[in-house]
Amino acid sequence: MTVTLSPRALLSLLVNGPKAMDVLATALDLGLLDALEPGPVRLDALAAQFGVLPLRLYKFLDCIESLGFLVRDEPGDDIGTTSYRAVLGLRDAVHAVVGPGATERDRDRYPWRQLHGRLAESLRGEVSIEDGFAWPPKTAAQTAEFERSMALGLGPAIDTVRRHASRLWSDRHRLLDVGGGDGTLAAHILDSAPGLRADVYNLPAVAPLVAATRDSSGHADRLGFVGGDFFTEALPRGYDALSFVRVLHDWPNPVARDLVRQAYAALEPGGLILVCEEFRTPDRLAMQFFWSYFLIGVDSSVSRLREADFYTKLLAETGFENVAVLPGTWELVIAYKPVP
Repeated sequence: MTVTLSPRALLSLLVNGPKAMDVLATALDLGLLDALEPGPVRLDALAAQFGVLPLRLYKFLDCIESLGFLVRDEPGDDIGTTSYRAVLGLRDAVHAVVGPGATERDRDRYPWRQLHGRLAESLRGEVSIEDGFAWPPKTAAQTAEFERSMALGLGPAIDTVRRHASRLWSDRHRLLDVGGGDGTLAAHILDSAPGLRADVYNLPAVAPLVAATRDSSGHADRLGFVGGDFFTEALPRGYDALSFVRVLHDWPNPVARDLVRQAYAALEPGGLILVCEEFRTPDRLAMQFFWSYFLIGVDSSVSRLREADFYTKLLAETGFENVAVLPGTWELVIAYKPVP
C-alpha cells in the first residue's frame, strides 16, 4: 500500500534531511540494509547480529520507517518480536546516493552555495552562478570536469542500452553518438556490439578525453571521434545509427526539433535514431532536484525534462517510422528512417 504524507509531515522530513541521510548511511555501513531487504527479520535477531541495543535499534528503525522504506509488524508487548522488511531496492538506492562514487557526492562539488539563501535575488536575475561552472564549458579544464561528471551519471542509460543490445545493434554498422561526452557510453555499446563502429560527435576540445577512453576501453579500432558544433554545421553523414543520450533536454524545444531534423537528414535510409534521457516522471523530477536548483542560476542551460511522448511525437512528425519506447531504468525512444 502506498501512503502519501501530508505536506506538514513531508516538510518535517525535509528539514531533517541531513539526519535522515546519516541514518541511511549508517544502516548501509553496518550492513543492516543487507539484512532488512530480504526480511522479514526480527528486532532481537538484528540486535544480536549487529551487537547493538534493542531499544536503540527500535528507534533507529523508526527513523527509516518514517521515510517510507520499511514495513513493520509489531505483534505484542515485547519489542524484540517486532519484524521488519525493507522496500525492494533500498540497499542499492542508498549505495547509489551515499556510497563510493555516488553521483550525489559529485554534484555537491558544484558551487550551488552561491545561490543558497539568495534564491529570491536569483529569481529576479540579480544573482547567478559566478564561477566554477560554465555552460557550455569554456576551457579545457571545465570541459574535462563536466564530461567526467556526466559520465558518472550514465549508469541508467548504459544498463538500458545493454538490455536491448541485440535489438538495437545486430544489423547496424556505424553509430554517431551526438554529444557523446568522453566516449564512455559508446565504449559500453561496443562491448556488446562486435560488428559496430562508433564515433563520438562533440566539440573539438573533447577529443583528448575520447582518446583516453578509447585507449582504456580496448576498442582502439572501433571508437572514433568527429569534432564539430551542431549549432554551426550539419551533423556528419554516412551513419546507419545515431544517438542523443542526455543531450536534447539541455536545449529549448526549437533546438531539439532542429537536431532531430538534422539527424533525419544525416542518417542513411533505414537508419536508427535513439533518444535516451531522464524522461519526466515524478521520480525523475525528484532525482533531478539538484540540477533544477543549481541551474536556476545558469540561464545558458535549459535543463528541461520532457515526457517521453514529446519525442515520440517529434520523431513521427519529422518523418521517422516504427517509433517505439523500450523499457529500462531510463526508457529508450527509437525510430527508423524510411527506406524509399
